[in-house]
Amino acid sequence: MAGKIFIAIDRLTSTLDKLSAKIDLWVPAPLQTDKSEPTGFVPYHAGMVPILDRQSTLPPKKILLPQVETLLRFECRKDPQNPLKGSVSLDDKMEVRPALVFGARPCDVKAFLAIDRVFTSGPYVDPYYLERRQNTLFATLICRQADEACFCSSVGCGPADTEGSDFRVIPVDGGYLVDALTEKAQSLFDSPADTPTQDQEVQASQVVEEASNNRVGDLDLEGSAAAFRKRFEDNDYWQEMAAPCLSCAICTHVCPTCYCFTITDEIENLRGERLRSWDSCMFYQYTLEASGHNPRPSKLNRYRNRVGHKFSYMPEKYDGLIGCCGCGRCIRSCPVSMDIRQIVGRLKENAFESE
Repeated sequence: MAGKIFIAIDRLTSTLDKLSAKIDLWVPAPLQTDKSEPTGFVPYHAGMVPILDRQSTLPPKKILLPQVETLLRFECRKDPQNPLKGSVSLDDKMEVRPALVFGARPCDVKAFLAIDRVFTSGPYVDPYYLERRQNTLFATLICRQADEACFCSSVGCGPADTEGSDFRVIPVDGGYLVDALTEKAQSLFDSPADTPTQDQEVQASQVVEEASNNRVGDLDLEGSAAAFRKRFEDNDYWQEMAAPCLSCAICTHVCPTCYCFTITDEIENLRGERLRSWDSCMFYQYTLEASGHNPRPSKLNRYRNRVGHKFSYMPEKYDGLIGCCGCGRCIRSCPVSMDIRQIVGRLKENAFESE
């Protein structure tokens, strides 16, 4: 591959068919048989037509951080000669195949940079996440149309952002120009007959320039972390902000940067497995201790923590990295239409009036 290829719309399926023979391929597609909403990233099968004209309802987070995954299997064994003695055998082997995520948006891929800091940059590295991360490529589709819920530019991303991407997929007349950005990406496509024309390259450059100059969202986050600290004990403010919340946790489920999980052991007879499953800080049980004490007993406490984690705690701990990619999924999916932009935007109202 010379670095760029052109995939005609009528050849997209056949191209993906060839790719899926080389690598595990994930694409955005309907999650229901009637081909309606919601959409999410699913394993590709021959003949599938991905949904590329709009952002997926669910992000590709589960590809690197599965909703439920087995961390290890164990078996308890008794010594037949001495029933009082026993042993436990553990099996923590994992098989990770190379994968390509085709059709993710820049905000989706940017979100993994936040999760990377948590799972791979500290004194303890999560081997399960890291193995998938190192074996997964991202072909990221440039966004040409943002909706009213998008605000990626406000949190350091953008419609043409390529950070974390291996391919840039640029929509042009009649198809997509695919640009390889990393060494890993160079050898995946091998279709020299689909080399883009000069006109297609010019149009792709114009699309990239237009998207790069498009600022999506006007949320001003300067001083928000300090304002959150100032308003931390302002219960009247947080009561007003959290009042509409139903504690359904759909915002955390659809969020590309939320990574809370719980661990359980599932046992049958003398065999079992340890599972890691998604959890949510918006659930009462998430912080419930064995003693019965709960440090976040109310909806107010839990919602305040969610906002603080993304816009204060993470930026302070990770050199300004905001724990939000501005994808707007929490806004679109919230059954009572809570808008995190309004809540964060109001943090600075009267926060420093006494200074």
